[in-house]
Amino acid sequence: MGVAGGLTRSPEPRELAGSAPPAEESNWLQTALVDKGISRRRFIGFASAMAALLALPASMTPQIVSALETKRLPRVIWLEFQDCAGNTESMLRTSHPTIAEIVLDAISLEYHETIMAGAGAAAEKARMDVINSGEPYVVIVEGSIPTAEGGIYCTIGGKTALEILKESASKAALVIAVGACAWDGGFPRSGPTGAVGVGEVIGNKALINLGGCPHNAANTAAVLVHYLTFGDAPALDSYNRPLFAYGHLIHDQCERRANFDAGRFVETWGDEGHRNGWCLYKMGCKGPQATYNCPIVRWNEGTNWPIGAGHGCIACASPRFWERMSPFYDRLPGVKMFGVDVDAQTIGLGAMGFVAVATAAHAGGVIARRARERGKATIGPDGTVVPESTPAAPSSGTGTSA
Repeated sequence: MGVAGGLTRSPEPRELAGSAPPAEESNWLQTALVDKGISRRRFIGFASAMAALLALPASMTPQIVSALETKRLPRVIWLEFQDCAGNTESMLRTSHPTIAEIVLDAISLEYHETIMAGAGAAAEKARMDVINSGEPYVVIVEGSIPTAEGGIYCTIGGKTALEILKESASKAALVIAVGACAWDGGFPRSGPTGAVGVGEVIGNKALINLGGCPHNAANTAAVLVHYLTFGDAPALDSYNRPLFAYGHLIHDQCERRANFDAGRFVETWGDEGHRNGWCLYKMGCKGPQATYNCPIVRWNEGTNWPIGAGHGCIACASPRFWERMSPFYDRLPGVKMFGVDVDAQTIGLGAMGFVAVATAAHAGGVIARRARERGKATIGPDGTVVPESTPAAPSSGTGTSA
């Protein structure tokens, strides 16, 4: 995938968002929106929200709209290994469908043990049919992979999780590890099964980690939207996590932050401060050290998130959080009680600027690379890529050659 903005990327992804599907399949989204009673205006709003969630400039919204309307969504194999099924539940639990869920529902989910109708040999045949089809597909992995004693602690259809993962990922265009267990082994890592994360089995090639316990399905939808739009994964951090979701401190996004700055803290569960929504730092909240976008995206259609519900952050999207962030109710050491607003604000604004620049530069780099594959291109005055065959708008001379 090359290198963009100094971020480590996996090499040579297999194309997922290729040519447009046949005419009879190109209107899949329009049909789905009509069936669900969703207006065109609301759909455009969703595309704009996806651009914002992905930390992309609003000018890229039309590209997202075009990709969702014209490109076939991928076939997906969803694997479950050592897990509690919390990530599947996070995806499925909803009171009414949102557009993000329609996007997720519209993917061709060929294999998912929890919700598929098939079983036994028929189910395993469905998985192998996808792998051997010669078409691009995505593998989503939930749960850790046991490695002790040859991986015998998790077997499906006579094959170990190790074998199934390697087999399924061997030809995948993209592999997404959802949840803490799939990312780095999670809680099972501390047990006797030798549990590890996906990257420790297949490496980081074409891998995106969506840590969290559980992950947020909105981020999964955003990753798929980005891949459909640009044919590439979004900009990633050193843990192969998307910067748009893991690039900001929770502390800087928290609605209780003003109480932290003012020195108003919950001292005991259920006290007056707790009832009034004061800061949970003294109750063990890990927000000052954790990065994730759950304060913004939230769960249950944006209804709430742990701190909003009165419980401190346990840094579930941080590396090896079960080991490194417990005891969960012990206070973090070394966090300034007063004056922290200046330091944290400065750091937070710097991080926000970095994420916005990195993600936009990465997306622009992908577009430019694809334009170069078709012929030379230039960067227009509005930051968009203009192929050489298209006359560029007049500029002030600051345009940069791609």
